Amino acid sequence: MTDPVALLTYVLAATAVVAAASGALWLWKTRKLDPVEAERRRRQRLSRMGRIAEGRVIELLNGSGLEVGAEKLLVYNYQVRGVEYQAAQDISFLHRKLELQRVASGRSASVKYDPQNPTNSIILGEDWSGI
Repeated sequence: MTDPVALLTYVLAATAVVAAASGALWLWKTRKLDPVEAERRRRQRLSRMGRIAEGRVIELLNGSGLEVGAEKLLVYNYQVRGVEYQAAQDISFLHRKLELQRVASGRSASVKYDPQNPTNSIILGEDWSGI
């Protein structure tokens, strides 16, 4: 017959292991991402799975008057299933790699958007450009 004290010890040890693993998983799932990293992941996801719509560049805003940390803001609009959307994307992460002279108001461009949430869109990403 099994010793009840040994059985209780095993049950308590297993419960402690499960509780520790659950706590670690919860901490990992609820950790806050750096906003820059969260935005990079959003752009990568849209680059991979986004659908393409025709859009138009409205304007390129520089430096002053923008949110803290934003050097270049690209404002654009696009249509999905008859609904017109207007969005702005901080392109500071790419402005040194991109020839900003090519970005002119009124110029047509391709926009990648999330088919499940068309308001989620990009016009530029690390590995994709609609300009």
